[in-house]
Amino acid sequence: MALTIGVDVGGTKIAAGVVDENGEILARTRVPTPADPQWAVDAIAQSVRELKEQHPEVAAVGVGAPGFVDRDRSTVIFAPNIAWENEPLKVRVEELTGLTTVVENDANCAAWAEYRFGAAAAHEDTVLITVGTGIGGGIVLDGRLHRGRFGVAGEIGHLNMVPDGLLCGCGGKGCWEQYGSGRALRRYGREKAAADPIAGKRMLELNDGVAETIRGIHITEAAAEGDPLALECYTELADWLGRGMADLAALFDPAVFVLGGGVSDSGELLLDPVRAAFEQYVTGGVHRPRAEVVLATMGSAAGIAGAADLARI
Repeated sequence: MALTIGVDVGGTKIAAGVVDENGEILARTRVPTPADPQWAVDAIAQSVRELKEQHPEVAAVGVGAPGFVDRDRSTVIFAPNIAWENEPLKVRVEELTGLTTVVENDANCAAWAEYRFGAAAAHEDTVLITVGTGIGGGIVLDGRLHRGRFGVAGEIGHLNMVPDGLLCGCGGKGCWEQYGSGRALRRYGREKAAADPIAGKRMLELNDGVAETIRGIHITEAAAEGDPLALECYTELADWLGRGMADLAALFDPAVFVLGGGVSDSGELLLDPVRAAFEQYVTGGVHRPRAEVVLATMGSAAGIAGAADLARI
């Protein structure tokens, strides 16, 4: 099975591509995600049909969907951003395209892509952490995607880090993503600049003097210039990430943690303090072999390439 199609379904866009066995994307298409959940299925199918016209030899489809996907890789149990609930996505796409279809969680697809083709290619035990608006992730153990009994393993952003802490969008309190995500980084910048406008001068300058709407890009730019308060924001973010990674290391003992997502685009600004925090909190200290901590390399191609490759399994 040389060519398959991968579809990465997001809350705002549906990206699809024809992918070969080496993870190379040979053709792409991208459309906005329709507001109606059933139209979203039609948009997926239309993208697949367009790509198959360009490459008639395509043999199967993998769809990376946000939310919970059942163990059979068939039904989207719940995807709040698209209003899918018990959506039989596999059957629907197969009916509309005539191609065998596999459905998987989108973060799992990205983790699989990094394991097969990217930053974790040499490691059969891998944890991907996507640091964006929230925290997502995927886990590969012994060269196999870890999905759990019901198919919904890997929701690492909702590990409880602070009992009765900040309210999370999932309804819980104190979830990891409330402290170690892009949303958290923005909060740190806004709070610190408001509390000390003199120390926060550079971040405020980058946002016309308004602390309440400071964005991640302002914090990152100031930190890249060496601004102490912006660097402090990154240190706080990294501290929380390191704590969570230490817990995951105790559970899964991976060879490598791969950091992806939009915040990871800041590169060494994030990577260096995260490595230091992980070293500080990992169980066993100097007596324990340590996982590598690296940046993802697949970028926006990860969801497409991972979904397409999982369609071959």
